[in-house]
Amino acid sequence: MIFLIIIGMSLATMIPRIIPAFVVDKLEFRDWINRWLNAIPYAALGALIFPGIMTVIPERPYIGLIGGLVAIGLAYIGLNVILVVIGSIITVFLLSM
Repeated sequence: MIFLIIIGMSLATMIPRIIPAFVVDKLEFRDWINRWLNAIPYAALGALIFPGIMTVIPERPYIGLIGGLVAIGLAYIGLNVILVVIGSIITVFLLSM
């Protein structure tokens, strides 16, 4: 019985994720829709990251802002994502000392 429950739950999780992958590849969207869809990951990433930046050290939110600006600068010059993260962590660490 438990095996059937696990199979059913895995299908309920996989089906909504797999079907759009096959359907969206077949659709042709207009250019403005494609531009809008391409901007969604950046908007979602900003919405997830910005509250964390402001609460790195709650009594000193400017430290998180400076760390975020350093991350933006490092990403702009084309560094690897790991180096961007390490650079912003080091910046926040040095400013909080």
